[in-house]
Amino acid sequence: SVAKSLAMVFLGLLIGTVGIDVNSGVARMTFGIPALSDGLDFVPVAMGMFGLAEIIANLERPAVRQVVSQKLRDLIPSRADLRAAFPAMVRGTVIGSALGVLPGGGAALPPFTAYALEKKVAKDPSRFGKGAIEGVAGPEAANNAGAQTSFIPLLTLGIPANALMALMIGALMMQGIQPGPQVMTEQPELVWGVIASMWTGNLMLLVINLPLVGLWVSMLKIPYRLLFPAIVLFCCIGTYGISNSAFNVWLMLGCAVVGYFFIKVGVEPAPLLLGLVLGPQLEE
Repeated sequence: SVAKSLAMVFLGLLIGTVGIDVNSGVARMTFGIPALSDGLDFVPVAMGMFGLAEIIANLERPAVRQVVSQKLRDLIPSRADLRAAFPAMVRGTVIGSALGVLPGGGAALPPFTAYALEKKVAKDPSRFGKGAIEGVAGPEAANNAGAQTSFIPLLTLGIPANALMALMIGALMMQGIQPGPQVMTEQPELVWGVIASMWTGNLMLLVINLPLVGLWVSMLKIPYRLLFPAIVLFCCIGTYGISNSAFNVWLMLGCAVVGYFFIKVGVEPAPLLLGLVLGPQLEE
């Protein structure tokens, strides 16, 4: 829904104005709380709305999980598999590269678009949903391409393309790095380091995914009653560690309640995070 997304963007811009006004030095919407003078930190907001809110929503759902029981082997694709998947990989890469640059697209847009295209161009669309290799190769190629091209508007214009890049721009600012047109000339080692890490990351995906897939599948056996408290604990530790402030922990818990409300009414919190990160920059 465009209306809901715009409403969330404006809500993010609104809470982005909390703190000291950069022009007049007047405190805005701080309610006399000193911790709000620097504004709302994006990390507790993101952890609350994405992490803890999802946990609260999952507690309502029945904890029924099916774990693969047979042995996982012969995962390396054969030459016939690669021949069948190669056109889909090329198409997926092109789609993912184009959609990854667009702001607000999100991580789901490139793979779903690639899947829809593969189903359209397939000679027998009925194979899809039953293990057609094109239905896996195309979306995965689009997913990888979209994840990497989303760095282009971040590093060149200082504009995050999705919620993950909004977190990234916040992390860069915490390190004193201002993403934008000057970053390539002022800090070329950062830009080329990011590019090199993408090549290294793709190679590491092969190492992590193929030989260790049995380990990752076995982790699904961890019961929810152990998994959820561990996630909450790590979120609290990470949020507190940002500025050694208990206020951030309470802020995260409050955002978790708000995020749960957004899930119930069918609203996506990612545009709010984009507005929260970009709002102060827009004002300046």
